[in-house]
Amino acid sequence: MSTALPSSHPIVLADLVPAQAFRGALVRDAVLVGGAAGFVGLAAQLSIPIAGSPVPVTGQTFAVLLAGTALGAWRGLAAMALYLAAGAAGMPWFAEGTSGTGMPTFGYLVGFLGAAALAGALARRGADRGALRTAGVMLLGNAVIYAAGVSYLAHDLGISLSKAYDIGMRDYLLGDALKIALAMGLLPTAWKVVDRVRGPRG
Repeated sequence: MSTALPSSHPIVLADLVPAQAFRGALVRDAVLVGGAAGFVGLAAQLSIPIAGSPVPVTGQTFAVLLAGTALGAWRGLAAMALYLAAGAAGMPWFAEGTSGTGMPTFGYLVGFLGAAALAGALARRGADRGALRTAGVMLLGNAVIYAAGVSYLAHDLGISLSKAYDIGMRDYLLGDALKIALAMGLLPTAWKVVDRVRGPRG
C-alpha cells in the first residue's frame, strides 16, 4: 500500500518527519526550528575574513536558505527569529563567534528572516523539486539578504550604497554561485530519494 500523499497536497521536506516520533507535531516542529537555528549558528563559524570589508565569507546564507526551503515558511521564519534573538541576547553564534546587535553586518542577519520565509513559501509550491527552480529560490533568497544587509551596512558605516555594494556584496557573488550550484544538486536529489521511498503517487 502506498504511503504517498496526494499530489494536490504540496509539502516541504520537514513535513515528512513523523510527528509521532516526537509525541506530536508541536514538539516535532520545535525540535526542527531549534535544530535549524543551531545549524545556521554552526555554519556561521565557517568564516573567512575579507580584507577591507567587515563582512566575512561564511556558510550562513547557504544554511539559512537550505533551512528555510526544508522547513517551509513559518518554521523557517521561526528558526531565523530564534537564531537572531538568541544571538542578539548574547549567544555567541553569529559569524566568528560574535553576538549582540552592534555590528555593521546586522542587516544581513535581519535579512535572514525574510529570506527563510520566502524560500519556505516557494518550496511549499514545489520550487525545490528541480534544479532550475531551486536556483531561482536561492537567487531570490540571496536578493532579500543583500537588500537588507547592504542597506544597513551603508547606514551603519555612513557610506553610499555603491560603496556598500563594493565591500558587502560584489566580492561574494562567486561564492554565492557555488552555493547555488550545490543546492541545485542537493535539494532535487533529496526529493528524488523521497519519491522512491514513498512509492508511486496516487
